[in-house]
Amino acid sequence: MGQRRGRGVPGSSLEERLRAECPADLSVIETLRFEPADGIALLPHHLERLTRTCRLLEIPLDPDAAHAALRAERHDTARRLRLTVTTAGDVAVTAHPLPPTKDVWHLALSDTPVRSDDPWLRVKTSRRALYDAARAALPDGIDEMIFLNERQEVAEGAITSVFVERAGALITPPMESGCLPGVLRAQLLHSGRAREVVLAAEDLRSADRLFVGNALRGLVPAMLTG
Repeated sequence: MGQRRGRGVPGSSLEERLRAECPADLSVIETLRFEPADGIALLPHHLERLTRTCRLLEIPLDPDAAHAALRAERHDTARRLRLTVTTAGDVAVTAHPLPPTKDVWHLALSDTPVRSDDPWLRVKTSRRALYDAARAALPDGIDEMIFLNERQEVAEGAITSVFVERAGALITPPMESGCLPGVLRAQLLHSGRAREVVLAAEDLRSADRLFVGNALRGLVPAMLTG
């Protein structure tokens, strides 16, 4: 697999590592929810993250073109939209049916730790082989796999952020534990509904309530069963 190397930014190890390791066939990804009555949920937040990721990776992006491609999507029922941007800056949008969300998701802990200092956990791209493999091999009765880092801290799910409720407040792992800056996560933090706290597996078991969530599904009640 060929690599596309950028000049990096002095003193900025995140940018330097991402650009040095960026494969030529990489795509930046945003997964969005379309509703006939409301349009695309959290669209400004998705475009903000998309722009930030492309800037980090030195990928050319025309935000207006991405916005126009998304706005062109019109459907009679809810859809999952997948926006991709290649390293050349080519924008594409595909639409897929959005099945109903189960009332409760059953979670299991992965045996494979993530590295909290892995810069690729901070951006949403096609470089996600570990998570794709976890989704493809979910055990029967399990809806999502939760990953811990090398310090046994909760990081995130394969396709979701993790939230624990304590005394009516939502708590989610900090970025330093090794997680994607999810759009739903960012919205909940910005609104004050959630705050960042380092979590361990036991915190998931002892939570008043447990949730996983993303911009596509919202907050989904969950329970750790594996």
